[in-house]
Formats: sequence, structure tokens, C-alpha cells
Amino acid sequence: MQTLTCLAVDDEPLALSHLCGYIERTPFLRLAGRYTNALEALHALQAQPVDLLFLDIHMPELTGLELARLLETAGGPTPRLVFTTAFQQYALDGYRLDALDYLLKPFGYDEFLRVALKAQRQAVPPSAPASEPAADSVILKVESQLVKVRFADVCYIEGLRDYARVHRRDPLKPLMTLSSLRALEEKLPAGQFMRLHRSFIVNLSCIEAVSRLAVQIGETHIPIGVQYKDEFGEFLKTWLE
Repeated sequence: MQTLTCLAVDDEPLALSHLCGYIERTPFLRLAGRYTNALEALHALQAQPVDLLFLDIHMPELTGLELARLLETAGGPTPRLVFTTAFQQYALDGYRLDALDYLLKPFGYDEFLRVALKAQRQAVPPSAPASEPAADSVILKVESQLVKVRFADVCYIEGLRDYARVHRRDPLKPLMTLSSLRALEEKLPAGQFMRLHRSFIVNLSCIEAVSRLAVQIGETHIPIGVQYKDEFGEFLKTWLE
């Protein structure tokens, strides 16, 4: 569990003592300093920022709200704010300053812990799901079998109504699969394959030559459909670099 550094500010010594006792009692909080004067706390925060600031609102010289506004406009790292106050009407002002929460005095440890746990949850971003390795193959139904076909082995795919013929690198033989060209297209990595015609998808790395109307893969010339010319033209710009 991540440890949060804290600063406690309250001009009432007894209230400050209770607050610091709660912080020290909480395993994932570390008390970095305690202050009865908001100006002193401001100087301490400028010298050493913390994660969490427990801040009384009603204080002489500089109120907790004024201290929070100074921190907001200072431009440096800003701690999450938890206001402690005996006056509920200040709660709205606290939320306007984007406070994490407020504690209404007198508060017990259970209420303090609720707010501390809220701060801890927000301090730790949710774990990103582990990225799965990119697929390098597709499973095709060929006659009565399921065949694993590596993308790298595919040169181009020819659409034949309800079927598709997958042409592979020599010496691998073509495969006829019961699948539409559109369904196959959705399974192919977009950066590696491109549709050039309503009846053809090509592996871009297999293109050996390009003319105005077709591409050549081995001995086969594959036409470039009118509606696919612009997209293929963008690819050509990078291919020629």
C-alpha cells in the first residue's frame, strides 16, 4: 500500500494533537509536520511538498481557505486537501477549492479513516490490464479442419462470394476457407494488410512492384479498385521513403 506524506494544520493545540494521533495511527500515512500557524505551514509546503494536507479552516492571520487558494495559484505541486472545521457552512467553500473531503469537528477515528482511505485510493491509479501480445495468426476453417495460419505466411486473399482463397508464400499451398472477405479483413492486422479491391486483400510486405492500376505479388497482378486508390496512395508515400 502506498504511503502518503501528510501535513496537519490547526491553531487549536488539542484538535491538532488528536489529528496527528490519528495520522500516526494509520499505517499508510506518514506525518511530515504539524503547524498551528498557516503561514508557517505555507513555507514548509513550499520547501517540501506533501501528498495530503489536513487543514483547519477558521484560523487567525491566514485562514485555511486562504492558504488553499495560495497553494492553488502558486503553480507548484498541490497536495490533496482535507478541511477540518467545526462549521458545516464552510464545506461548500472547500469543495469549490477541489478539496478531497472535509471532516466536521469533533470527528472520530472511523470518520478520519474513511477520508484517509479515500485519499489513498485516489493516489494510486487503477492498474492497467496487462496488454496481451499481438496475435500473429488466425484460425481458418478449411474443409473439415481448423487450420492455424500465420499472418506472415499470407501473401494475399482472394474473395470468391461466400469463400475466400488464402494465397501463401511458396512452397505453402493456397487454402480455401468458408468465410467472406469482409469477415477475414476484420481479423487481419490493419498495419500489415490492406484491401485494394472488392475481391482482394494484400499483405503489404509482399508487394514487389506497383503500377497505376495494379500491384504485383510474385507472378500475380492484383487490380487496385477506384475506391481504394486514395488509401493505397497514402501507403505508397511511406513505402517510397
